[in-house]
Amino acid sequence: MARVAVVTGGTAGIGLATAHALAERGWSVAVIAREQNRLSSVERALAAYGQPVLAISADVADSKAVDAAAERVERELGPIRAWVNNAMSTVVNPADQITPDEYRRVTETTYLSQVYGTLAALRFMKRRNRGAIIQVSSGLAVRAAPLQAPYCAAKFAVSGFTDALRCELLHDRVNVSLSVIYLPAVNTPQFNWARNRTGHRQYAPDPVFDPRLCAEAIAYAVEHPRREVWVGRSSMMMAAAQALAPALADRKAASMWPAQLSDETIPEMKGNLFEPVPGPVGIDGRFSGRTKASRAEFVTSRTRDLVVGGLAGLALIGLAGTVNAARSARRLPDRT
Repeated sequence: MARVAVVTGGTAGIGLATAHALAERGWSVAVIAREQNRLSSVERALAAYGQPVLAISADVADSKAVDAAAERVERELGPIRAWVNNAMSTVVNPADQITPDEYRRVTETTYLSQVYGTLAALRFMKRRNRGAIIQVSSGLAVRAAPLQAPYCAAKFAVSGFTDALRCELLHDRVNVSLSVIYLPAVNTPQFNWARNRTGHRQYAPDPVFDPRLCAEAIAYAVEHPRREVWVGRSSMMMAAAQALAPALADRKAASMWPAQLSDETIPEMKGNLFEPVPGPVGIDGRFSGRTKASRAEFVTSRTRDLVVGGLAGLALIGLAGTVNAARSARRLPDRT
């Protein structure tokens, strides 16, 4: 029997690339999304890999719908081994010009959807003491940027929820892994359908990475659990800047306001915040000409910890040498 994975938001962009990456590796994949026509198309495409596929129409902001989807996956495909929380939405606008309803909806689709998916997966995984849950996050969960306050806040919340839950699983000795994938700017259709009232089309600032690189990182975390995976050099740089010089990072982020908007003027875009955008969209967005070709540019927390540990060890050795030299100098006789 094939291993079973669930991917939310799996009919476009990173979610669709992830569904293909897992199916190619022999996983049986269930995709959860809203737009029925895209779901049917994805179901046919994934079936070509030779494993059972399931496409479920559900709004991941509805906890009961997510629970029902998980039960259906278990019933029709088998035990869930991996759950990828990928669905999200955003609003591009200054924070004080975003409505309370829009804040609530982004929170529901980007943060609470990951809570609901995680809880649904845990109900089955805990009893078997096995499984992998992947939270698809962003460099904006560590270093927030202007014009996307609801999205940044939701991704920060995902980190807090996941860290708290990880501690509980460790306490209870539950063998279910939790991985957070921090993403850079990625060439996905989200830039074509995000709600936007700025009057300018949203733009992906360089460097822009391939969704398939993100899918590779997610699939790697599914099969080789890691606490964190950082995709693209820019996500690591954002984290380093925030840790080492947060005030400077604030000023740098402030300068990114115009970099997120093109010169092209557009009318207000309703986007996919409350309703799905119809029609085929695929994996890639409109920035393919600027997309980095690398398919292997991601770093796991294990690699990071080894590097940091090595640097810390060298620092301690250097400090010890300095202390010993100082002690030796104090022992030298006074020859004056």
